[in-house]
Amino acid sequence: MSEPEPPQTPQQPPSPYLAPQQPPPSPDPVPYPAAPPAYPVPYQGGPGSIGEVRSTGTCIQLFIVTLGFYGWYWYFKTHEEMKRHSGVGIGGGIALLLAILAGIVMPYLTSGEVGELYHRRGQAKPVSAATGLWSFPGALILVGPIIWFVKTNGALNDYWRALGAR
Repeated sequence: MSEPEPPQTPQQPPSPYLAPQQPPPSPDPVPYPAAPPAYPVPYQGGPGSIGEVRSTGTCIQLFIVTLGFYGWYWYFKTHEEMKRHSGVGIGGGIALLLAILAGIVMPYLTSGEVGELYHRRGQAKPVSAATGLWSFPGALILVGPIIWFVKTNGALNDYWRALGAR
């Protein structure tokens, strides 16, 4: 006598949810960038560009001679250069607007951004937003703003020189 065969269960079609996944199609190959031009192209600035070294003494003299208007220019240029170099920061236009409308915040912002330039390169910050305290309330000792400017402009100049600026 042979063994009875077990009853057969009807085969169910495979569930679409359990179907084996097909690998996604391979992306098209990325074309190589065009070869650089054979002629020299003038430098246009852009990310990573180096800012200008400004003489601290000359800046202080210009600030006095222009009755403070050079300060607005200095804030615009330095913040524009820092933004162009690092891609981070408030930039020149916002710096100028803040200098005109709420000038008391600018020493804190400027020193903070200069310090962050060093921090992003893995170096110790020679200045920070707290350095702005030399400007206000440091103005009460009369030389506080000068000390702030010497420290902040000096740190910024040292940073640009370390990158090759003259």
